Amino acid sequence: MTSRDRYDTSGLPEDQYEPGSNGTVLKNLLGITTREELDTAETAELWLAEEHLLGEVEQGQTFIAQDIRNIHNLWLGNIYSWSGDYRQVNLSKDGFSFAMAHTIPALMAEFERVQLKRYSPCNFTDSETIAQALGEVHVELMLIHPFREGNGRLGRLLATLMGLQAGLPLLDFSELAGVRKEEYFAAVRAGLDRDYQPMIRLFSDVIELSV
Repeated sequence: MTSRDRYDTSGLPEDQYEPGSNGTVLKNLLGITTREELDTAETAELWLAEEHLLGEVEQGQTFIAQDIRNIHNLWLGNIYSWSGDYRQVNLSKDGFSFAMAHTIPALMAEFERVQLKRYSPCNFTDSETIAQALGEVHVELMLIHPFREGNGRLGRLLATLMGLQAGLPLLDFSELAGVRKEEYFAAVRAGLDRDYQPMIRLFSDVIELSV
């Protein structure tokens, strides 16, 4: 893990890092001390959570903020003691600051009132509106960055669940995590000005790639 990949969590208590990890691995319930092993554990738990949710989320379900917390806990509850809890530390990445920690409860309440209420259940029929729903929801959730770890993957999982409500197959995000990674980060930053079009275009391409 390079310094560009790590979050800046200045002031975070040292005991939040796993002893023996040289400050590179968050303190976890499994005692894992290497990033590679932790990534493997998180991925395995993500697959299990997704499999569970595919059978639980209903087509007519309106998502709320508590659902987001529950999904995070379902995924990471066996790894982190704080799974499902809003973060208490401020985070930035590559010089970009996410929402201040103390504002997260209010921002998530607003996210529920506006984006989640407007776009879920995601039972739209035309691909343009679906892409708008997924793109706007994703941007706002990423800007809030409500959890200490796993926000991007959680956002993609939520988009997948909303896409299923709209009758889409599982979404293929491989390009956003690969060749279009920088474009994706730029699209998140554009959301600071309520400009969702860059992310909507990316989600249009995700949908096209997935069907």
